[in-house]
Amino acid sequence: MNDWNGIISLFIACLELIFLVNLLIFAEKNRLNVRVIAIVLLLFGYQTIEYFICGIGFSTSFMAYLAFVDITFLPPLNLFFILALFGINSKISRLIFLPAIAFVIYYSVIISEFEVVKCTVLYATYNYPLGDLYGFFYYSPLLIAFILIVKNMYNTKGLNYPIHLKYLMYAHLALIIPATIGFILLSLNLSLIVNSMESILCKFAFLYCLVLVYFSLSNKQKTV
Repeated sequence: MNDWNGIISLFIACLELIFLVNLLIFAEKNRLNVRVIAIVLLLFGYQTIEYFICGIGFSTSFMAYLAFVDITFLPPLNLFFILALFGINSKISRLIFLPAIAFVIYYSVIISEFEVVKCTVLYATYNYPLGDLYGFFYYSPLLIAFILIVKNMYNTKGLNYPIHLKYLMYAHLALIIPATIGFILLSLNLSLIVNSMESILCKFAFLYCLVLVYFSLSNKQKTV
């Protein structure tokens, strides 16, 4: 095992922990900021788990499953945040978590099928069941969130947001572009790289994390 495997995950996890502590101390605890804190917590959790897998060598099926439990909730939670940002707070919106819950429950009974295939300095590669179906439900909320941001950037209501929506748009592009490349690679039958996309995407998500932290510290609304 390469002594440097997982070192990028450790570095990002340390930074995200610092961000998390700052948000818990300095950010107003309103509805939007609480969701941001939850997203940062999941990002920190995944990078920590990946370091345990690749850096320390805890590359068991259960650890791989835990990593997927963590990142499976990231896209719907992000969409949940974007919906709230634009005032869409219907109880029906919580249904976006159902696919993630279904995958977590299904995967919990077949944990032995998870496998850590490869670890590198930058990312990890996994084998896991229902990869294509999982990818569809994983990336769809990211695309929907991006479309909502672009749509609201050009509305004429004159609403004020804590930060300009273009920053959220660019941050989502940092998530969508790797995902798009992943689907292109899938069409070329480059499955080994595709099975690394969730890990790679979580590295790009650090850029999104920076924008979210900026958003949360700028969002001074008192309401919960």
